[in-house]
Amino acid sequence: MRALELLNYLAALDDEGELTPLGSIMAEFPLDPQLAKILIVSPEFKVSNEILTITAMLSVPNIWLRPPNQRAAAHQAKAMLTVPEGDHLTLLNVFNSYYQNKSDRNWAWNNFVSARALAQAEKVRAQLLRNMEKFEVDCISLEDEQNRNTAIRQALVCGFFMQIAHREGEKGSYLTVKDNQVVAFHPSCGLNAQPEWVLFNEFVLTKRPYIRTVSEVQPEWLSQYAPVYFDLSTFPNGETKKALQRVANKRRGYPENGQKKRVVPTNEPRKSDNPVP
Repeated sequence: MRALELLNYLAALDDEGELTPLGSIMAEFPLDPQLAKILIVSPEFKVSNEILTITAMLSVPNIWLRPPNQRAAAHQAKAMLTVPEGDHLTLLNVFNSYYQNKSDRNWAWNNFVSARALAQAEKVRAQLLRNMEKFEVDCISLEDEQNRNTAIRQALVCGFFMQIAHREGEKGSYLTVKDNQVVAFHPSCGLNAQPEWVLFNEFVLTKRPYIRTVSEVQPEWLSQYAPVYFDLSTFPNGETKKALQRVANKRRGYPENGQKKRVVPTNEPRKSDNPVP
């Protein structure tokens, strides 16, 4: 039922359970439905070239190497490749750096990343590019880096909107949306800060619940790109709903209490403190 619900929210299935035109294209990609959806809609954000790379990187085993006797060096090398906004952009940066170094295995070894996983990502990317060409999905990029990084994270919301977590308090714990699971960032996460809202790829349960492959998102993107899922009337009461309600009130011009201030028209007389008798 959860899988059917996901496909319905992704607009891959209609209310009768039949494939939509979008769902038919998604089914032709050898990917999880969420990744397929992101890849297909990415030209709308003009970052399909980057989303293609990120999708390929998410489709291969873990790229990071941590030799027991070189953990400090591996940590330092990873920090040099890390992008502050999140792990998805970091994966893109690693692949682009590897490509710019002409797929040099020595570069991969010196930066403690798996040359085998990166070579596999190259093959996956080439295969997915052929699928994109088959269905005339344009492969384009934005020029400005800051706008590009924002657009990439917006595109990710279109597929992973069910995997959003909200920070609870200042102790570093997060609460997943709707499921209300208390989670923390996995040690492999590259985010230095603790943004209020994050998107994650994996839920990992070891000694405690973790979320892995995490990127910062803005709350207004949630209702903008997944309005059906983020319909507040369907949300359970709690801190996450309150936080989303505050965002909705702010967009509509309401203050924190949800009551809109009355604006006195310029042609309406104001009450004087000392009215003339």
